[in-house]
Amino acid sequence: MKAYLVPLSVLGTFVGGAVLLKDNVTGGTCPSKATIKGKTVVVTGANTGIGKETALELAKRGGRIIMACRDMGKCEAAAKEIRGETLSHSVYARYLDLASLKSVREFAERINQEEERVDILINNAAVMRCPYWKTEDGFEMQFGVNHLGHFLLTNLLLEKMKASESARIINVSSLAHVAGTVDFDDLNWEKKKFNTKAAYCQSKLANVLFSRELARRLEGPLFWLLVKSPRLAAQPSVYLAVAEELEGVSGKYFDSMREKEPAPQAQDEEVAKRLWVTSAQLVGLEETPSRSRGGKTASAKQK
Repeated sequence: MKAYLVPLSVLGTFVGGAVLLKDNVTGGTCPSKATIKGKTVVVTGANTGIGKETALELAKRGGRIIMACRDMGKCEAAAKEIRGETLSHSVYARYLDLASLKSVREFAERINQEEERVDILINNAAVMRCPYWKTEDGFEMQFGVNHLGHFLLTNLLLEKMKASESARIINVSSLAHVAGTVDFDDLNWEKKKFNTKAAYCQSKLANVLFSRELARRLEGPLFWLLVKSPRLAAQPSVYLAVAEELEGVSGKYFDSMREKEPAPQAQDEEVAKRLWVTSAQLVGLEETPSRSRGGKTASAKQK
């Protein structure tokens, strides 16, 4: 594997995967007892549901938790609750609006300036089945928040994550990716009649394809898991974030922690490459990681 500016032993592993959630299926609890004392974790959409439970579980394991949310009132309340339950003073609320590229850039700049390193990035936040409206930058809301916001955030934090000895990126997707297609001619639903379900499925397929292409560019692993309920749904994210046995594992798909093939359209490398290039253009990202730099990736979810 070619160098990614620094040796892999220094860069660590970007564990890539997407956790797929379906309400009638349970993924079980995280089997790993590993702790992450001293590691910094960024969790988007962490004020409720899966994100909050993920932040709580990782705080219990000793992590320095940065909860990135749009609603700061709820985020501060959730952070206070987690601090009280874990007796940890290292749980912080930070403003991030994934529907605004300006906000994503400001958040990433703050993290890059204030944090010595970022060890784990969990792209969990999502909007689902919303009526037609656009983000601040003119993108269809579900595609803009669920995919483009996290795409930009991940790329802006990659350099900082290289300071970690074992960094992991976790993109949370959904079983809805199975019904998704990426319409490159009308990503923002400006030409055809809007279908909120189809738009959501497109955004969730984009999560999967993003994870696949990021893993390819960083030569890292790809994991998929199927889970249930906020507490149980958080377990795969926790597992991907802490499990020591996942070091060096690459190119795998898991359903309830058992290897399984993802949807055929989620394995289309050409579509994944095209989506990456298109996304980079849409968010104004000039430099993106290339395969020649080496390294590894991560991902997980529901909604």
